Amino acid sequence: MRFPPVALCASAELVDGGLAVPFDVQCGRDCLRAFAIRYNGQVHAYLNRCTHVALELDLLPNRVFDASGQWLICAAHGAVYAPDSGAGVDGPCRGGLQKIELTESAGQVFWQPTERIRPVDFG
Repeated sequence: MRFPPVALCASAELVDGGLAVPFDVQCGRDCLRAFAIRYNGQVHAYLNRCTHVALELDLLPNRVFDASGQWLICAAHGAVYAPDSGAGVDGPCRGGLQKIELTESAGQVFWQPTERIRPVDFG
């Protein structure tokens, strides 16, 4: 089953290597935080859960990039991930970040729900 895309933010809100745009998703019975970023001109999104310990990457709000703007880093234990794939590349990570599909059209970024990751049901 294909779900309709969900509007996330204006394209201009995502700057290469800059602050992430957070959003909440339903994953099974859990409400989890996710984030969107821009890297090398492309938009990407992931569940905000380190694979080392299930903590959010950002201790300071929306700061998921390292100082160079080239890597995603978990502020708690230093696990490092590739921004374009979510693959774990250094530190104590166990695998990669869970990717969420994004599209960009007419100055807007949208995320694509799936059976597993969908909009939060407040009902």
